[in-house]
This record gives sequence, structure tokens and C-alpha cells, in this order.
Amino acid sequence: MRVDGRQPDELRSVVVKPDFSAFAEGSALFEIGDTKILCNVSIEEGIPRWMEEEKKAGGWITAEYAMLPRSTLTRKPREIYRLGGRTQEIKRLIGRSLRAAVNLGAIGSRTLIFDCDVIQADGGTRTAAITGAYVALEIAVHRLVEMEAISPQAITNQIAAVSVGIVDGIPILDLCYEEDQRAEVDANIVMDNNGNFIEIQSTAEVKSFSQQQLKEILYLAEKGIMELLQIQRTILKECIG
Repeated sequence: MRVDGRQPDELRSVVVKPDFSAFAEGSALFEIGDTKILCNVSIEEGIPRWMEEEKKAGGWITAEYAMLPRSTLTRKPREIYRLGGRTQEIKRLIGRSLRAAVNLGAIGSRTLIFDCDVIQADGGTRTAAITGAYVALEIAVHRLVEMEAISPQAITNQIAAVSVGIVDGIPILDLCYEEDQRAEVDANIVMDNNGNFIEIQSTAEVKSFSQQQLKEILYLAEKGIMELLQIQRTILKECIG
């Protein structure tokens, strides 16, 4: 039995509040267990300078990620002057994942900027940010489609992400903070609705792990992601039809 009473293949409870922010083109407050993340997307006309210089057609998606000062047990200083390595890594992961969901050529000369702010952290913040940001993406794109500004085929794949790992020799799904701290193996997996992998990040924190153990955590990840994709679909159907 796990620290919070879950089975090894069980997600924490998930709550999604779409259209949470009044002014963002798309938004969602995503909660999984005690991890809570606000995901906002802003749509700006124009594309990055490097795209213009390389004469690349279409639009762009980028992301920002931040942990608010009291999202953790002790105050975490704001990264005002310089982003830490972890923050840089996570913001790039979120951007890559969201770009895998969109036909950038179909969104026109626009930039979609995602702000993923961790309000409360209890493990799995990067995967929660990706899963919540996708809901915000759907809402924002739906509004552009209603305005006949972009093609209805702009979104090509539904995506979600989850953490998995091995704790006390047992493969488990969706690690909370305490489990993450004790994990022998820690992994973050991003997949689409076709069962294809977008990103696999996996690290042996204590000791190496076998190919069989890798298969087991990938199986758990797929199971959890399929459940998260269904939750997204349910919420979006209620929100935008």
C-alpha cells in the first residue's frame, strides 16, 4: 500500500477547472492530488524573429513555467534575474509537447504562449502542466476557429503526461512528492491519443533498472495517460462541446 493508500496503478484524484482565468484566451486550473497548476495561454500576432529570418511559414508555440514562492513546504525564491536549469528544462519540455499536438502551419502567423504556474507542488508538476496546458490549448483554438481565424484541423493530436517510477522495488503510477524523493527510478512520459510517445524522460536515481522494469513503467504510464485523456475529453465536451 502506498503512502496515500493508492494501488500501484492508480492515479491521484484529478480536478480540472476550464476557463479559470477571465482574460486569457484559454486557461485551466489542473489539480492532481495536492499538485495544483494554473495554465494560461495567450495568443499574439506574429512569430519569433528566428522564424522570420529563416522564412518559416506558420506559427509557433512556446511555454513558461514557474513555481510560486509558497508552492512548496518552505518558501522558494522567485526566479527573477535568471531561470534555474530545472525551470529551463521543464519549460522546453512543455513547449515541445504542445507543439506535437498542433499543426503549426495551420495556426497562421501567430505565437501561442503558455504560462504554467505551480500554485502547490506535491510531485508531478511538469506532467501536470502539460496535461492542464492541453485543455487550455483546446479552449483557445476553439475560440479562434469560431472567429474563422484558423482551420478546425489546427489540433492534430490530443496529449497528456504522467510520472511513473519504481519505489521499494515496485513500479508505480503518478508519484507524489514523498514517493518521488524515495524513488529508485523516476520517469516522466508524454503520449498522444494514438498511443505514440512524445517524450520519455527516465533516470536511475539509486541503481540501474532492467528492460523488463522499463516495460512495466511504460505500461503504467500508458494506462494513466489514457485515463487522463478521457478526463480531458469529458471536461472539454462540457466546456466547448
